[in-house]
Parts: sequence; C-alpha cells; structure tokens
Amino acid sequence: MQACVHIVDDDTSFRTALERLLSQAGYEVATYPSALHFLINLPSEGIPSCILLDVRIPGLDGPTLQKRLAELGSTLPIIFLTGYLDIPATVGVIKAGAADVLTKPVSSIDLLQAIERAIAHHEGPRGLKSKLDMVLAHVARLTPRERQVFDLVIRGKPNKQVARDLGCTERTIKAHRHRVMEKMQVRTLPELVSLAERIGVASGAGQTA
Repeated sequence: MQACVHIVDDDTSFRTALERLLSQAGYEVATYPSALHFLINLPSEGIPSCILLDVRIPGLDGPTLQKRLAELGSTLPIIFLTGYLDIPATVGVIKAGAADVLTKPVSSIDLLQAIERAIAHHEGPRGLKSKLDMVLAHVARLTPRERQVFDLVIRGKPNKQVARDLGCTERTIKAHRHRVMEKMQVRTLPELVSLAERIGVASGAGQTA
C-alpha cells in the first residue's frame, strides 16, 4: 500500500518542491494551502500517512491545527516545519504529540528519514484502530439479549447467576453464550474479556457476584 504525505503550507513554491521530491521518493502526495483547507478536506486514515505542517501558517496556525486534530481523534503523525527554531514552540508541539520538528531549509535526507519514522509510527495506532473497529462491529451484531449475556459474562458471572438475573434457564444462557462467542470470534472467556477491555466495557470484568 502506497503511503501518503499531506503537506500543509501556504508557500506555493515550497509545496510544489516538496510534492516533486516526495512523489519521486514513491509517496502519494496531497497538498493544502491552509490548515482550514486541510480540515475541510480531512483525509482518511485508512492508509499509512503523515502530515508535514508549517508552524506559522497564516490563519489557523500549525499548533492550533494539531490541537483540533487531536480533538477529532486523529492518529495522523505530524512533522512540523519551521523557518526558525523556537524552543518554547518546539517543546509545546512535541509534548502535544508531534512526531518531529524540522527547521527550513531541511535536507532531503533528513526530511525523508523523518517521514519514514512518522509513517512507521502511524502503523501502530492505525492497526489498533482497525482492530477496535472490528471488535465494535462484532458487538453490533449481538442481539439485545446476547448483549445482556455478554455484559454479565465478562464480569465473571457464572451461567446459573446470569440465568437468574435475566429470568431464563441456564440452558438458554449457554446457547446465548455460545452465539456470543461465535459472533465475537473467540473461543475462551479470557479472550472475550480482553476484547471487551479494548472497547472499554469490561470495567467490572473478573468480579464474581
């Protein structure tokens, strides 16, 4: 899968030069003249990507865009580009999660290495998000009764107690539990609890009544 680099910079000639360099290096490239334009055309996170972002871009500046993207839950790594080294600003964006801060003019080698590191870093959260989406999709397939069984089972309640809580037979609960395991694509209770913890619904898991 071809990785993508998103360039957000108001300098047209600089964007063009970067686009040429990165295209020759094998990247798919998208350019944006402003942070607002980037937000309006927010890219998909479905492919390995990173953002090259000017710190002092007019209008919505780089650090503000970084904050907005964090609020939107974006996992796209950001490499900041700045015309001069501003230590407080650099520390601020790094603390806020920036992948790197490079000072213009930046060498092709340094830039390409930074991009490679950022995109490699993106693979982790991107893969995790994909797995979480898959688990949520499995949960969405559960019927209301199966979801009730799921919620009680991951909290460590035995079938007999689940049946008593839901007002049905233990045999019925065993059947529901079997379907829950099938739909969640797991074979053991620990696996089921682990999936539940990933999506934040197992805070009481492991506690027996």
